[in-house]
Amino acid sequence: YTKLAVTLFILTFLEVAAYDVVEKHQPAALATMLEPIVVEVLLGLSAIKFFLVAMFYMHLKTDGRLLQSIFGFSLLLAAVIVTGLMIIFAYQYFHAPTANPLK
Repeated sequence: YTKLAVTLFILTFLEVAAYDVVEKHQPAALATMLEPIVVEVLLGLSAIKFFLVAMFYMHLKTDGRLLQSIFGFSLLLAAVIVTGLMIIFAYQYFHAPTANPLK
């Protein structure tokens, strides 16, 4: 559990550091590179943390293959839905016409 706690601490530190670099724009080169993808980086790190917590602290690692499969499929389905929604909203924000068609 100590190795897992240290790993979760490092992942949390990376999340906070990524946000802090973009928010304070220091160092400038790293902030410029990280700014367009900071949301995806934060979502990826939090997904890794969620997976680790679910596997070890919720004892899914030692459960049967059926329960692992059900949990894994549900997690994959949720990830696909969230990714799809992010793509739809990004398209709407950047490419969809902004004029109100009802006026």
